[in-house]
Amino acid sequence: MLRNSMSLEEKKGFIVEQKPKSHSSEAYKILRTNIQYSSYNKELKTILITSSVASEGKSTISGNLALSFAQDNKKVLLMDCDLRRPSIHKKFNVSNLLGLSEILIGEIDLKEAIICHNDTLDILTSGKLPPNPAEMLSSNSMSNLITTLREIYDLIILDCCPLLGITDAQILSTNVDGTILVVQSEKTKKDEVTESKKLLLKVGANIVGVILNRIPRCRHKYYYY
Repeated sequence: MLRNSMSLEEKKGFIVEQKPKSHSSEAYKILRTNIQYSSYNKELKTILITSSVASEGKSTISGNLALSFAQDNKKVLLMDCDLRRPSIHKKFNVSNLLGLSEILIGEIDLKEAIICHNDTLDILTSGKLPPNPAEMLSSNSMSNLITTLREIYDLIILDCCPLLGITDAQILSTNVDGTILVVQSEKTKKDEVTESKKLLLKVGANIVGVILNRIPRCRHKYYYY
């Protein structure tokens, strides 16, 4: 199981794009490599990013990780599968009028919803918030969509809502190749992480690893991992 750490600098946004030569950007390159090596016996084309509770930095990590893989000349899709409190469209400053929700109900097709960020990274926002997110994510339409996307992209990163108290991430974890759990340093409680792991294992999720996020960085020392 891979384990990675991210510093407080990640609060600033997509550091991989803003400061590609920074220590934090290097952290994402290492994380990217660890993910690639963790799948030597199974190709990871679909990766779910989740956390135990809200505000642990999972969406920022999802965006930075997607950008990092895209910089490695992989054709990447970043999907906002948080149909309760989506944020990817805000972080990338794009429209959220049409997205995943509209595709799942058959209102639009995939080409109408995909947003091109650059030559190697596409974005699929959440779309309008539905009254039944868990049912939509567990639908045949969602499974079929993921199957279709696997034929188009080298990697699909799915940003989903937290695990505790909501079933969405559990549901999606059964439909992807691997799941990564984001844990915030000095905030997330041990029993929350333990319970999150139990929930994922209960449905047979492949837990690829854990990212320890927002570690305070000493002025004269850096974290390498």
